[in-house]
Amino acid sequence: MLDKSRGLNVDCVAYDLEDSVTSDKKPVARKAIRGFLDQPRTKGIGENAVRINAVESGQALDDLTEILKAPNLDTIVVPKVNSAADLHFVTDVIKHTLPSRHPTAPNSDSREQQPIGVLALIESAKGLLNLPSICQSSPYLSGLIFAAEDFALDLSITRTPSLTEFLYARSAIITACRAYNLPSAIDLVCTSYKGEEGLQTLERECLEGRRLGFNGKQLIHPGQVDIAQGAFAPGYDEITWAIRVVIADEKADRQGRGAWTLDGKMIDVPVVRKAKNIIIKAELCGCDVAAAKEKWKDQDPE
Repeated sequence: MLDKSRGLNVDCVAYDLEDSVTSDKKPVARKAIRGFLDQPRTKGIGENAVRINAVESGQALDDLTEILKAPNLDTIVVPKVNSAADLHFVTDVIKHTLPSRHPTAPNSDSREQQPIGVLALIESAKGLLNLPSICQSSPYLSGLIFAAEDFALDLSITRTPSLTEFLYARSAIITACRAYNLPSAIDLVCTSYKGEEGLQTLERECLEGRRLGFNGKQLIHPGQVDIAQGAFAPGYDEITWAIRVVIADEKADRQGRGAWTLDGKMIDVPVVRKAKNIIIKAELCGCDVAAAKEKWKDQDPE
């Protein structure tokens, strides 16, 4: 299964040491993942991550001691983050083990010397209420992940297709990411992945998550990748609108116009910023932005 992952074309692959590994197999799993991450990187995977065991389990130190030896490790996923203390522990271990990969260390052109990232899984009511302190607890922290199944267990609630029971928690996580400048807000797992109905459920969840403000989603099967990537990437109409706005705004700016209209709708600074962000995202997703710019180069502000 580890070797199969090398054929994926995804932003991040998270190799698991927690729930998918029984207690007696964890030492073997640590060494297997460490050895696997000693291999050369593949072009299709943007980020190699490992989910360690929760700090409260008493096994996190053994996990970190082993996997931090791997040269191609990019990110540590920390489960069951209930308070800032959980990330303080992880931060101290990383800082003392790999001081050269601290965010304040001198920049290096080597990928293997870039700062380690940390993603925190929010899985409980306590974690949700402690979001402000959690978000400020570690210089390595790069994002939050919502773990819906454990959250539902903690609150004794039942997951429904509408996901309305998670609306408060999801909104709180997104808001915290934006407030504390954490770039990654990763939405809940879609447990349906088989058949047409399962894929339709996945697409609906992805689009809803994107509307709420999430910029990624946890996936549990390779068959989910294409749908998730398509849902979170800007669509043709969205890219077209953004490019028209940016091109017309440059002309409006030269004319000294701070606000103007496009297709009968007012365009001002916040709207232009949104358009520019869409174009940046489209370029990162490999969309043909240059062709669209050429097509709409004559767009004028109304």
